Amino acid sequence: MNNKTFLLPLITAGLILSSGQTMASPLDSLTLDKGMSISLYAEGVKNARQMALGDNGTVFVGSRDAGVVSAVVDSDGDFIADKVIEIAKDLNMPSGLAYRDGDLYIGEVHQVIKLSNIEAHLDNPPKAEVVIGDLPTERHHGWKYLDFDANGALYVPVGAPCNICQPDENHSRIFKYDLATGKRQTVAQGVRNSVGFDWDPKSGDLWFSDNGRDMLGDDIPPCEINHVSENGQHFGYPYFHGDDIVDPEFGEGKQVKDYQAPALNIQAHSAPLGIHFYRGEMFSHLKGQLLIAEHGSWNRSKKVGYQVSIARLEGDKVVEHKPFISGWLQAEEAVSGRPVAFLELKDGSILISDDFANVIYRVTYQKE
Repeated sequence: MNNKTFLLPLITAGLILSSGQTMASPLDSLTLDKGMSISLYAEGVKNARQMALGDNGTVFVGSRDAGVVSAVVDSDGDFIADKVIEIAKDLNMPSGLAYRDGDLYIGEVHQVIKLSNIEAHLDNPPKAEVVIGDLPTERHHGWKYLDFDANGALYVPVGAPCNICQPDENHSRIFKYDLATGKRQTVAQGVRNSVGFDWDPKSGDLWFSDNGRDMLGDDIPPCEINHVSENGQHFGYPYFHGDDIVDPEFGEGKQVKDYQAPALNIQAHSAPLGIHFYRGEMFSHLKGQLLIAEHGSWNRSKKVGYQVSIARLEGDKVVEHKPFISGWLQAEEAVSGRPVAFLELKDGSILISDDFANVIYRVTYQKE
């Protein structure tokens, strides 16, 4: 597997935008809460999607459209990457990544592969090993998001192969795999297209984002954040959307009470992707709250999303939802970036990938 290294110049990561600052910078359009700062951790990361953190601090980054997986290296620990290494290429929409016990797992549309002991071989990556080889091949909603639970099971969502249709037992679900035995279990069904999930550190329950169907207008149905309280719950697709919106093609004869309602409805077409429960100490006032990357609309008459929002929970209830970082959607609907996914570093700072600007941001907080 060939690799390619890009040495980064003195990048604009040195220009930091803090709340209240007015200096000229590529980040000037972004609005943050008091005490927060955002900088560029890395540039030139093609179509940056899900990220995974290696034991030695390497940030691995998947892509969807570029077909590559990159290793982003910060050699001197200054939180500014000095090189980006393409460790895999010509893959089938390798959006999702997970790292465990030294190995990097890559979710392609049709399979999950593994690069063993990857951080020791960044300049000469090992041959990929197929660990799940029988995933559906449809590219429509076929890109993945991967992660391991606390017990080492790998979670793999498979979206609906359509805008709206009746899915079979291999689609519209989040699956849990025991890689040692190959056993697969359905964790959630009735899921149109989830490209982000995380576990509540308090309860251990799984939460996931889901993108609502298209072609019903600007404002319906909502996108969703869902909470799995029991394995196998059905979240309504394709019969119901949001709390109780009956699908005009598939909802006839169905009862809304038979399906799990969302924990949070988000403006239609905002496209929530990555979500992350904050666990660190740097943003200690946000501990346990849920970060949401709203990637932004592509098919709405007036654009929405293009922000990071935050949901505050009390128990398993969302009691507040508000913007956390905004400004990627600018005047006259110009777009400067599209947030995708999160990665929490060991110091508690937060990385955010952007597949439009091909960058990774780092967000920090200093109490004033």
